[in-house]
Amino acid sequence: MSSTIGGMVALTDVLTDVPTTTAGALELFDSCPAIETDFMLGTWHGVELPTGHRLDGLLAASGWWGKHFKDCETVHPLLFPTADGTGLWPLNPVLAFAGLGAAARLPALGSRGFAGVITALKPALRARGPKARLRTTRYRGVDTATMIYDQLPVNDVFRSIDDRTVLGAMDLRGIRTPYFFVLQRDNSLRLT
Repeated sequence: MSSTIGGMVALTDVLTDVPTTTAGALELFDSCPAIETDFMLGTWHGVELPTGHRLDGLLAASGWWGKHFKDCETVHPLLFPTADGTGLWPLNPVLAFAGLGAAARLPALGSRGFAGVITALKPALRARGPKARLRTTRYRGVDTATMIYDQLPVNDVFRSIDDRTVLGAMDLRGIRTPYFFVLQRDNSLRLT
């Protein structure tokens, strides 16, 4: 698998057996230990974990970089690189989720085209403040750190892969199966 985190680490470097189905990802998720909310503080670079979910490829096509947790009340769930690549800017998830769904149905746009649209619309899509909170919730019978979107029926639930990598399960109201992603701690870029 060629998906990378931070442009340096392949999913196969993080996971010895990369699941490719929802059942496999859930098995891995359930085997990983729960984490405390404080563990999530900092900036995280992300990559999708394709499992055949209907959202697979959407974040990659958008140019999504990762997430930032300043504290439990100040969370930026969707970070994108600045045009010059020296920083990160937060995108408003309400605007993103409305637009990403439509863009996913336009295959001619392609990865580069969609990321370019996001960059071009940065002034309108930029979040003007935090758009999520960090709490401990119970998911699949385990209490663990969870990012709760402020204005969307979406929770990102985290489990630890190792001391700098987490597996995320996005739980969306109305969609039966979770969408999976991997985050790796990366404080090399700052929010602008």
